[in-house]
Amino acid sequence: MSEDALLFTEISALELQARQGAGEVLALLDVREAFELELASLEGALHCPLSDFVVSLERLALDPKQKLVVFCHHGRRSVTAAQHLSEVLGFSEVMNLTGGIDAWSLEVDSSVSRY
Repeated sequence: MSEDALLFTEISALELQARQGAGEVLALLDVREAFELELASLEGALHCPLSDFVVSLERLALDPKQKLVVFCHHGRRSVTAAQHLSEVLGFSEVMNLTGGIDAWSLEVDSSVSRY
């Protein structure tokens, strides 16, 4: 594998919806800040703000083998979190939600507020 290869994958909002609809168990990890949760959220998502990522992650005690979808507002901060989870902490099945919660609102569930 080249040094530039990512150890996590990208998942679209529509693919996430389809996989959840098929019964696949995917943990959702929201790395946005607390004030953003008040604006929009995804049901069942665990909160682990990027600004306090390591401490919050320890508190959650996630299984490094579980399938994990990381998201933020547009997908930039979650890339940082996904890289840390896969490259530093050894999580084996990390996915970044392309376009973040905004894409979810646009493509899957318009009842999730956009901001």
